[in-house]
Amino acid sequence: MKAEIKQESILLFEKKGFSETSIQDIVEALGVTKGTFYYYFQSKEELLMDIHLGYIDDLLERQEKIMQEGSDSRGQLIRIVELLIGDIEEHGPSGRVFFREMRHLGEANAEEVKDKRERFRLEIEALIRRGVQAGEFRREIRADMAAFAILGVTNWSYQWFNPGGGIPAGQLAEIFSDMILNGMAEKEEESIRGTISD
Repeated sequence: MKAEIKQESILLFEKKGFSETSIQDIVEALGVTKGTFYYYFQSKEELLMDIHLGYIDDLLERQEKIMQEGSDSRGQLIRIVELLIGDIEEHGPSGRVFFREMRHLGEANAEEVKDKRERFRLEIEALIRRGVQAGEFRREIRADMAAFAILGVTNWSYQWFNPGGGIPAGQLAEIFSDMILNGMAEKEEESIRGTISD
């Protein structure tokens, strides 16, 4: 029942927003009593925190598995982009609630979630640094700014990407990975600019 309350709440929070969704809305959607809700959660914020922790802890666990793979930094970075975009297809409502509703968490709860989000970002930053040191990425790359950019591109996709539309999640992940790793300029054009600057 706890999992059912959580899942129904995610759908309601995504549709109506956290503030506009009451505990009564949740229990009516499930056909249970408020007593059932309070048996599992002391408050609506505790429920929201449970949703946030479940989401970020799952991402951190899957990120760690990618980092433990034997592939190089470039391959790991592609896998992380695939993880974040593929997650929209798998857990889109949870992701939208995660990114949109954190402002409704109390200070201590919000700080705990921010710390976990920061861990995820710092792992990407460290991965990029290893790639630079190994000669996989350009030496002038700022790992911290690149990590922010990657998360900005992928996380914003939760607001507009529809996996049921014309482009599947896997293809969007390929597009983003190509842009992140190879840029948008034609190689000949890059070569010409290099010659001019020389």
